[in-house]
Amino acid sequence: MKAVKKLNQKRLRRIARTRARISGTAERPRLAVRRSNRYLYAQLIDDTKGITLLSASSFALKKAAKAAGKVTKTADSFAVGELLGKKASEKGISVAVFDRRAYKFHGRVKSFVEGAKKAGLTI
Repeated sequence: MKAVKKLNQKRLRRIARTRARISGTAERPRLAVRRSNRYLYAQLIDDTKGITLLSASSFALKKAAKAAGKVTKTADSFAVGELLGKKASEKGISVAVFDRRAYKFHGRVKSFVEGAKKAGLTI
């Protein structure tokens, strides 16, 4: 139990370190990403008011599409990025600050950002 607690504390320190440098506004919201083993969740957040402007997830995407066949988690992440980018452009948001939390910028996180950029969101 002690080892797990220590790993969680390290993760929380990494998140705090990243978050200390990043803050979102209404014009330039913070794009926060959360990975689980199965899904990817993303939000556009206005930190000045403390509200979530938009959100998208691979969970909702799969539930709506009921994907036929096997799709990789990386491809799902790209689709979530595109979905969030389209929603943002509909609301008039074109620029965001990316908050990767404690995750490295590769794999699903990188794929998500590429999808958001393809949809017109500047990060």
